[in-house]
Amino acid sequence: MGIKAALPKYEIYFYNTVLCLAMFWATSWIFEVSSSNANRKTFKTSVKPGWYYFGRKMETADFEWLMWFSTFRDHIIFALSGHVLFAKICSMLAPQYRSLVYMVYGLLAVWTSMGWTYVTLILSHCILLYSISLVKIRWLCFVTGLCTLATFKCEPFISWQAGFVEGDFELRPVFFYGGCGFTIMRCMSFALENCERKDGNYNILELLKYNFYLPFFYFGPIMTFDKFYVQVNRCDLTRKEREMWNINLQGVIHLIVIIVVDILFHFMYILTIPTDLKLMKHLSDWALVGLAYFNLVYDWVKAAVMFGVINTVSRLDHLDPPKPPKCITMLYVFAETHFDRGINDWLCKYVYNYLGGKHENVVEELVATLCTFGITILWLGPCQVVLIWAFLNCFGLNFELWTAKFFSVEPFSSFEMAMSEAMSRRIRAIFNTFNFWSIVLYNVLALNSLDFAKLVAKRLLLKGFPITTIIVMFVTYCLIQVIKEQERRQALIDDPDPLPPAPPPNAAISPTTSATAPTGAQPVADPSKEKAE
Repeated sequence: MGIKAALPKYEIYFYNTVLCLAMFWATSWIFEVSSSNANRKTFKTSVKPGWYYFGRKMETADFEWLMWFSTFRDHIIFALSGHVLFAKICSMLAPQYRSLVYMVYGLLAVWTSMGWTYVTLILSHCILLYSISLVKIRWLCFVTGLCTLATFKCEPFISWQAGFVEGDFELRPVFFYGGCGFTIMRCMSFALENCERKDGNYNILELLKYNFYLPFFYFGPIMTFDKFYVQVNRCDLTRKEREMWNINLQGVIHLIVIIVVDILFHFMYILTIPTDLKLMKHLSDWALVGLAYFNLVYDWVKAAVMFGVINTVSRLDHLDPPKPPKCITMLYVFAETHFDRGINDWLCKYVYNYLGGKHENVVEELVATLCTFGITILWLGPCQVVLIWAFLNCFGLNFELWTAKFFSVEPFSSFEMAMSEAMSRRIRAIFNTFNFWSIVLYNVLALNSLDFAKLVAKRLLLKGFPITTIIVMFVTYCLIQVIKEQERRQALIDDPDPLPPAPPPNAAISPTTSATAPTGAQPVADPSKEKAE
């Protein structure tokens, strides 16, 4: 089945209608639970008085969201505004030195916020990995980088290195782990790119410019060194048509999303409710399923907005940063599941694609996924939840390949070739439905808790069977078809179907000539080619 396989319009309208009604129904259940339990004792720490205009309490359970857009909003805006100001001045007066200005401003900002001893710690890691990169042995760079990253995940190395940070403020641990973790990943990218360089070595100054670029330093996203090096050293700073308009529009959209999320926090306590297991056991099936889904959607929105703000600043610096993560609503295959596109690009470039090749061989794919998720476990920090999450996602990624291999042999391939493209799309959507909820449950496990994921799975598959299970799977099937329809339209935009060839000029000389032409001379279309993807 090709991605351009179409369904009747009335069928697509039906799927959209069912999906919208189901979303409103689940939202109404969560709103009812939030309103009736706002004064619950277990909610006191995370549900506090909100905006005066609404007269309702507001959820404050997400530390990252509060840090970015409430508690330390002014500090972050001040630091990024200073970066934009100095970068603009340098781009106008001496664009060839703008990368150096980025580095100096970032170094001073890190020094001011964390102290000179923290800067010394960061520089020591940079010098270590730069020295190893001069040997140009790929596996040695990997081993050194991973061992260095492991020192921030186990004692007594954590306590010893944390002692380099001066001051005692609320963002101290966030800045410490964020800055150090992203520094190691950036240094590994630099070292691996230096190994690939055939003529000489990159200068250590290029590594410092790459690492101390302030918008990416503490919170990412990670931009691989090869892309950063080319873009930051580009002297031609002319912008494309309407590029500034798009950057301004992106900033306005992010501001609107921030306001909308803060408003929704007054009406739906989607982060606080999952922490109260006693309450969740009395919730309806729709409320539980809606909570699981909206938790993932919110985490995607948070990642998209946080990375989007940083990306807007970097686009002002004439960089092309990693795109925001793909919306969880649009995911139904494990191969596209990620919440940080920068880390995903890093892992794909240096591990997954490097070891997996074309991702057609079962053994190579297994080795590639095991190594990829092994590094991911080290990046996130080894613990029970992370290990279970990594195992399930690694299994899901390999199971997709096994399933594709199994159904590509006879007689299954002949069955699909014999049916219409629309029917093939419907059957594939049924399998994607179960895949979608596997992705949801696996990632709810990482974002919330093991108990919440188990409760949702039991209610969806056991206690709610068969009514809840069938209804939820049917709604999910409608969602998959809506996603596939959007992908089909985008594919037609990116790769439009060729127009039929124009008739030759002499074909219209005489209508009787064309009427008497033998019909058997016309070429017959090969049905196998029409079904080719």
